[in-house]
Formats: sequence, structure tokens, C-alpha cells
Amino acid sequence: LMMEKVKYQTLIEVNGESTVTYQEFCMTWLTKRKIILKKSTYATYLYKLNKYVFPSIGKIPLNQVTADTIQTLVQTWINEELQPSTIHVTYQIMKKPLHEAYLEEKIAKFPCKNILLPRKKREKVRSISRTDEMKLEDQAKKSPLSKGLPILLALKAGLRIGEIAALTWDDVDLNNRVLKIENTYQRIPKESSHGRSELLLASAKTVNSVRMIPIGTDLYQWLKRRQRKAQGPYVCSETQRPREPRLITYHFHQLLKECGLENIHFHQLRHTFATRCMEAQGNVTAISALLGHASTQMTLDIYTDADSISLKETIMKKEQTQK
Repeated sequence: LMMEKVKYQTLIEVNGESTVTYQEFCMTWLTKRKIILKKSTYATYLYKLNKYVFPSIGKIPLNQVTADTIQTLVQTWINEELQPSTIHVTYQIMKKPLHEAYLEEKIAKFPCKNILLPRKKREKVRSISRTDEMKLEDQAKKSPLSKGLPILLALKAGLRIGEIAALTWDDVDLNNRVLKIENTYQRIPKESSHGRSELLLASAKTVNSVRMIPIGTDLYQWLKRRQRKAQGPYVCSETQRPREPRLITYHFHQLLKECGLENIHFHQLRHTFATRCMEAQGNVTAISALLGHASTQMTLDIYTDADSISLKETIMKKEQTQK
């Protein structure tokens, strides 16, 4: 018994005194943060911790979570074939409470050092070809407005699906021909019941997501037609409630079938809008603002291959002006 006591004392001296479990500490940490986190962020943290972290290391005392514990957890994720991007996000979330515990001197060492994570694949989101874009646009224009308009808003204004769902007629200024993007609808996991989710209206993703987008001639005509028949506050819904992003996706896939297209995600429409702006020799700063990106770097990272032709043209032009 004496030996055990000495061993435990040493453990405390080396690792710090906190013997609450990692899960208990995390939950206290998260509850404290509830007032400053966006509801969707809070839900994401809770969901990821419950799904990927607590089952493996939740019961371990805080002062026994080591770099090895974490590296083994990362390996478990790799074995379970989690996407590298999910691994990176989950690791960042699980690290935060540990850092707090270290700052509060509940643990003597910060264990998240030199942890090796799998390389993130640079997922290039492809835009769709001009031919497919025309097919889709024609089909959207032939469809009932509530079904086709979301597609036109993504293709011609680069809106995200949640922003389309949340768009109200108050956000549409047809006189000055601008759209005001301030909100987004997203599904977030419910705290209480397992496997359920709820639709939540949130202010747009970041400060930069709040933006004004000019309405082109084509989109203007369709919005005008839709406004005459408007039955509620939301641009893409016939009821008093917003149209479910899931329903928008469902209708989009129906439309794809109707024009014989497949393997296209709704989000690719936004990328197609961006790519067409790039091809039109658009200024990256302006395109970045239109998309509501946090930085022009982010825009460039996503669209480096937007169109190598336009890059080539730019260089040719540059060389001609230097002669």
C-alpha cells in the first residue's frame, strides 16, 4: 500500500493533480463556453467529442492523458478510415480543453505536442462544364420556381445552400438590384436525443459571409417573377417557414435526373459561379468578397485550378504590355 501511495504521489508531482476524467473535464469546459460559442459550433464540439473522442479516452484521468494516448487515438481514427479533414477538426477540438487544463495548472504537461496527423488531401471542388451548366439552367427555368430558383441563386450569385434557405424578400432589393446575405440555415445535432437534428437559423458563417451581391439581369427577371407570386417571407418557400436545405438538395437531384446529369453536388454550383467570375478576368479581391470568403488567400487556395487558360491569358497580356 505504501508503495502504491508513493507511486501515486510521484504521478501527481509529474503529471499534475487533476484526477477527474477527461470526459468530465471536457463537459465542464464546454458548458462554461456555451455562452460564447455559436449554437452550431457548440453542437459540433459536443457531437465530435461524443462520437470520436469519449468512447476511446473519456474515462482516462486528465493527468494520465499523454502524447501517446493522443497519438494512439489518431491511429484509431486512421484505422476507422475517418477523412483526414475530420481527423484534423476533431483533434483541434479535443486539444482545446487540454490546453485550458494546462493553463489552469490542473495538468503539469500539455500533451498535444508533436502529434502526427495524416496529410489533408487538397480537395479541389470542380466546377461544372459550361455545357452542363446550360443544361441545368434551362431545366431550372422550366421547373416550378420554388424548385428552380435555388439552383439559379447558387449559379448566378454563388450562394451557399443554407444562405438560399434563409433568404427572405427583405434581403432582396430589386430596385437597387442587390441581395443582402446575412443569415444561414443549418441542421445541427440536438443535444438531448440521440441521432436527431434541428434546423437552426444563424447569422452568416463569419463577418465576411455578411455581404451584398449584385443581381444580374437574368436572375433579376426570375426574382421579379417569383416575387409577384410570393406567399410568405422566404424567397424559396411557399410557406411561412424556410425551405429545408434537404428538400432543396432533393429537388436539385430530381432536376439533375431530368437533364441526364449525375455526380454533381449542390455546392459545385457555387464553385461554378466563382470559376466563371475568374474566367471573366475578375479581380480576386472582388470575387472573394462576393463569395464571402475570409481572405483572398482562401479564394486562391480553392480556385488555383479554376482555369489555367485565364492564368495563361493573364501572363500573355502582361508580357505584351511589357514590350
